[in-house]
Amino acid sequence: MKKLEDLILTYKDFPKKGIEFKDVLEILQYPDIFQDIILKMSSNQFLKKAEAIISIDARGFIFGSAVALESSKPMIVARKPGKLPGQLLTREYDLEYGKNSLSIQVNALKKFNSFVIVDDLLATGGTVKSVSRLIRDQKKKILGLITVVELKSLKGKSKLDFPVHSIVTL
Repeated sequence: MKKLEDLILTYKDFPKKGIEFKDVLEILQYPDIFQDIILKMSSNQFLKKAEAIISIDARGFIFGSAVALESSKPMIVARKPGKLPGQLLTREYDLEYGKNSLSIQVNALKKFNSFVIVDDLLATGGTVKSVSRLIRDQKKKILGLITVVELKSLKGKSKLDFPVHSIVTL
């Protein structure tokens, strides 16, 4: 059986020169490993206390959807610009290689007060911090982050003031 670490591929100089992009999509070609990851993510203690999951565009949707299904939690999406209709909450954030923004539909948040963020990878923490600020600006709580991979050298975890659970740390 393949090891999880072997399925996280590195692409040098993508999407920009000097960046080493870590790609988790290979995991999806191994249903037994994917299922094991989802079961581990879904059994997290702070997830059990959350009312809903927020997954981040785009790879976070893959893992967030599966975790939402396995844990029987509602899922809300944080999307990149121009992808959501209706009244939106939007926040810009810095990437390792530029800037971007994320939006969440206002109506999606109304029924819930506590959330866990689910994403594929924690790098610098900019994306997750942006989502947490959007939620906290609405006087709601972030109970934690659950991610498949944490890139320890980029110190994203140190920028967050809530628990982080990663399946693997590189």
